[in-house]
Amino acid sequence: MPRIILLAPVLDCPIAPLAGRWQASAAGLGYRAALFDPFAEDGPCALDRLTAAYASGDQDCLLEDLAVQVQQRSADVHLLLIAGLEPQRAPLLATRIQHDVIKAIDAEVALVAGDAPAATIAATARLLDVLSPRRLEAVVAAQALTINGLGAPVLIDPISDDVIQQFIEGQRREQRLSPAMFRAKLIADAAAANKRIVLPEGEEPRTIKAAAICQRRGIARCVLLGRRETIDSVAKDQGVDLAGCEIIDPSLIAERYVEPLVAVRQHKGMTPDKARAELADNVWVGTMMMHQGEIDGLVSGAVHSTANTIRPALQVIKTKPGCSLVSSAFFMCLPDQVLVFADCAVCTNPTPEQLADIAIESGRTARAFGIPPRVAMISYSTKGSGSGPDVDAIEEATRLALAKAEAEAELLIDGPLQYDAAAVPSVGHKKAPGSPVAGAATVYVFPDLNTGNSVYKAVQRTGDLIAIGPMLQGMAMPVNDLSRGALVDDIVFTIALTAVQAASLD
Repeated sequence: MPRIILLAPVLDCPIAPLAGRWQASAAGLGYRAALFDPFAEDGPCALDRLTAAYASGDQDCLLEDLAVQVQQRSADVHLLLIAGLEPQRAPLLATRIQHDVIKAIDAEVALVAGDAPAATIAATARLLDVLSPRRLEAVVAAQALTINGLGAPVLIDPISDDVIQQFIEGQRREQRLSPAMFRAKLIADAAAANKRIVLPEGEEPRTIKAAAICQRRGIARCVLLGRRETIDSVAKDQGVDLAGCEIIDPSLIAERYVEPLVAVRQHKGMTPDKARAELADNVWVGTMMMHQGEIDGLVSGAVHSTANTIRPALQVIKTKPGCSLVSSAFFMCLPDQVLVFADCAVCTNPTPEQLADIAIESGRTARAFGIPPRVAMISYSTKGSGSGPDVDAIEEATRLALAKAEAEAELLIDGPLQYDAAAVPSVGHKKAPGSPVAGAATVYVFPDLNTGNSVYKAVQRTGDLIAIGPMLQGMAMPVNDLSRGALVDDIVFTIALTAVQAASLD
């Protein structure tokens, strides 16, 4: 795994001379090192692009591009140095930009301090928010300094080869998957999957925009169900180019699915007339297209309820082998990492057996999307600190989940854990010493829908975060539900999720 260190200048300290010496030192030790300046005129964060992106609020796309380039450039080196933005180049934005870039690429940081006073160095570290979680690896200064509270060594420039070797070979923290890295990986994986995704709400304006974006970016091959004249009219009114998008009028194809629907639901009293009545609903048409192998996944819910979206799939697609229920997961995009919350949308009062299934599926979901699966079974009790039937249920669910996960060594599960014990290292180590999950959980399984839905909305709204989902888990083929308040970007990411899910089920 390469070491990625961002050289962040304090005041007007130059980066290039220091970076050159570090590269030469690494090469002399037999390591491959490279310098990447994302803020150069031809870089992904060139100042003109940066200024325009921050002015329009579109910086997330720019940071996703940066995350992709950093991953590509770090693939064949031992040490990748990232040149930070010198404050004088963007006096009003430099600190915020540097802060956002550090989080987007989850970089470790070396402050290039030169002759800057200790107080200025400490203030810069705090403004860049590199102390908690700890990202600051070192301060490189021109003279010896004592700086309290940084938790990182002050190194006097020029730095010895031994220090460079320790940077490259030394123990490092686990790299977190930042929201920018997650989104970039999601889009790239979806594009590589090249899946055909049906959108039953094909006449809905947000859905039309999302389909056009997916087509333009190669995220998925979207099929809009609806009347062509209506879809073309809505697209024209919004200035949307649907070139390459597939449009199918469901009324022209519904009849072909009558016989297959009767065949799969005859034991429940399905008749041709009843099948035709069901297939008047676009969601049923899309579901049958998927059942017949014509489509890889389905996304709906911009105007339909969750029940309308899921019910047809539960009746004809059903759950995958070994899974007893359908549940949901949200990807919570915190400022510097992505967590999985489940179940926040489907299962009202799951039994211990169902909670165990939710835990296993949620851990697998995390792993499929590049998140290390450390699953916390959330309760008001941590390891017996409280008692009662609700705690007993979580203890039983944890026991069952651990038994089911025996064959998946990388799937770590523990509980009952209170939220703070699961999320905060100092609390986790105190309340649940020795736990493989406490203080480092990446997947949070809530005891019931009342808790899960409330917590996800509280975290999303209070923290002003992006919550991607709900993504449905446990289906034999991917079907995903949208919030009726979904934004275009929400629909795009849900289509991408569905494509990646489809690829994982191949």
